[in-house]
Amino acid sequence: MSDDTLASRTEAVRDRYRSTLGAVPSGVEERLRLAQEFGRLPTEEAVAALRHIVLTDNPLGARVQQLVHFGQLLALGRAHPARIHAGGALHAGAGIADLIGVAETALITAGVPAYTLGTEIIAELLPPEEGAEVL
Repeated sequence: MSDDTLASRTEAVRDRYRSTLGAVPSGVEERLRLAQEFGRLPTEEAVAALRHIVLTDNPLGARVQQLVHFGQLLALGRAHPARIHAGGALHAGAGIADLIGVAETALITAGVPAYTLGTEIIAELLPPEEGAEVL
């Protein structure tokens, strides 16, 4: 396979992530680097295609689907991917109030740790308050 073809196929995978999340997560970039180095790009293409189907060709729609992912990841205590999907939800048209609603639901279904994680992630998405003291 030519370098141009490989680069084009790799960029197509990145474009799928940009369309659903608004950016390419650093973990995806690392996986793509390994896939290119070891001839495993078809695996990443398959993962990206499946994610695209589940996230965009879904009866829930992209906004709700991202909110569901955010909530599930809060319940699992998976901070990094929860951050990615909180941003993806905003990219798909959700608002901060939607994210708060998901965090509050996580409080009921998964407890205070999930709620706390959710509120921490949401707070990171807000601009800092002027004059706010951080401990």
